[in-house]
Amino acid sequence: MSTDDASPVLPRFLLARLRAMMFLEYAVRGLWFPLAAKFLTAPVDDGGLGFSLERMSYTLGVALALGAITSPFVAGQVADRWFSTQRFMGVLLILGGITKFVTGFQTSFEAWLVLSILYAILFMPTLGLSNSLALSHLPDPKRQFPGVRVWGTIGWIVVSWLFPMFWLKSNVSFQWLPPFFTGDDVPRLAGRMLDSVKAAGALAVVYGVFSWFLLPHTPPKRSTKELALGRAFKAFSSGSMAVLAATTLIVSSVHFIYFLQTPKFLGAIGLDGAYIMPTMSIGQFAEIAAMAGLGFLLKSQGFRRVLLIGAACYALRYLIFGFHEQLGLQAIIVSQALHGPCFACFYAAAFIYIDRMSPDDVRHSVQTLFALICFGIGPLASTQLNIVLGSMCKVGTGADAILDYSKFWLITGAIGLIGVGLMAAFFRDEAPADDEALEAAAYLDQPEGEA
Repeated sequence: MSTDDASPVLPRFLLARLRAMMFLEYAVRGLWFPLAAKFLTAPVDDGGLGFSLERMSYTLGVALALGAITSPFVAGQVADRWFSTQRFMGVLLILGGITKFVTGFQTSFEAWLVLSILYAILFMPTLGLSNSLALSHLPDPKRQFPGVRVWGTIGWIVVSWLFPMFWLKSNVSFQWLPPFFTGDDVPRLAGRMLDSVKAAGALAVVYGVFSWFLLPHTPPKRSTKELALGRAFKAFSSGSMAVLAATTLIVSSVHFIYFLQTPKFLGAIGLDGAYIMPTMSIGQFAEIAAMAGLGFLLKSQGFRRVLLIGAACYALRYLIFGFHEQLGLQAIIVSQALHGPCFACFYAAAFIYIDRMSPDDVRHSVQTLFALICFGIGPLASTQLNIVLGSMCKVGTGADAILDYSKFWLITGAIGLIGVGLMAAFFRDEAPADDEALEAAAYLDQPEGEA
């Protein structure tokens, strides 16, 4: 590799802080989110909350959607125009952590819904802000961002293994096959799962303190131009950005269904409840490998092909799930590895593409607006889709009703294929070359009618 092709070297302490930020960002979510569908719907006798499918969907989907919807209006404008990103994140995380900790002690649907919405409003903006903060300090984002973002995956894996190993199992021993450890279930397993919410709240407070005091200073971009959010909407108004936004809406709709149904699906096909988090974390191991190769893929294949690979893997995963009766439990466990290229090749690549296409002074707003699609509108659509498909694929009535998961996942996979077709037909890579990035920002800086 020539000197010209080498990425600029980052100071070690800066790199360590960015990696720690990503680790904590996703560790907070990874502590409780993979188990939520299980403990929210588990019987009260087992320590669960006994919510119906609809109440579980609203508690998770609607709450996260409302949090993401407020992100561009609050986080983008504040971070782009008024306050330093790292301190604004610190405030959001500390308040959100306190809210989540209190939520862990609630038992009613009404309390969970209200507190979950409040938590999402506080926490969801940090997803986009952590990306934009890291990208703003990386001189070569295409090559360097995957190596930083992968620490978020590592954080998710660490808590996904340590929490069940030490809190959901006793007499633990290790084995060679997934999920790589075995043991005895603790009594009232769902109630112990619920403790993950309190642990996530405490960890979020720690993360907030870290953000305030240790993250690199990221001041707002002072500008006399129109509101940052208005210029962010302009960035998505046409061309590849519009196609990417439409495709992301479809992909994120089926992406979120994975978290709503996979924990229950794995239990329904015979997987022990304490192994759900470790099994789903196989996808995070695969994500590390995919993120490690993402820079090479983007350089050699370009954004269009990489995004298509990511979208196609979503459809493939659900089609495999749909044939679980023929393939068996072990194949479904192994197929969790498809989450790696799903997330890295679509979501991570898309965030890098968005950064390349964004004017510098509204980068936070563009990222949070895109996060709105990924983690707000998409999950909201996913919530309704989950309820509709749950009704369509239900077999039996009353307490004896079960979900026909073969039909459920095949329909979900078909919806994913629509996103693949949309991107294949209409998306064209318009990302500027490295030496043209400033020209692209200048293009979007032009007043209306001059572009």
